[in-house]
This record gives sequence, structure tokens and C-alpha cells, in this order.
Amino acid sequence: MASSRSWSDLTSGQQAAVAGAAVVELTLTTMALVDLARRPASQVRGPKPLWVLACFVQPVGPIAYLALGRVTTIGAPRQLEG
Repeated sequence: MASSRSWSDLTSGQQAAVAGAAVVELTLTTMALVDLARRPASQVRGPKPLWVLACFVQPVGPIAYLALGRVTTIGAPRQLEG
């Protein structure tokens, strides 16, 4: 059985890669959760609570929500105020 490695066993390049991946995961998760909080349920495919749970399945959940969970209206005309 392989022994587990500690942070200090990693090279500086490996530490940088792990830190970079962590930043990407946290950014994607934050983006997905903020979007879910702000977006009306009518613009989300599926139940919002299920997507919130899915966002914590790293790294697939946030990517799946951002790619598939949102209803987008590309090119929809905007209402002009005035």
C-alpha cells in the first residue's frame, strides 16, 4: 500500500499546481452558488436545492451547473426604460 504524502513532500511546482487547482475550484463553486442565489427558479433547469448540493461535488458540480443548469436567452431584446 502506498504511503500518503504530506504537503512538504511535494515539489514547489506540485504545490503551485495544487494551489492553482484549489483556486479554480473555489472560483467555480462561488460563481455557481452566487448565480443560483440571484437567478429566479424559472431560469434554472431543475430544482435549485439539488443544484446547490451538486455544486459541492468537485469539480463536476459547478461546471455542470454553469454549462447545463441555467436557462439562457441569447439575443433576447432588452426593454428600454423611459
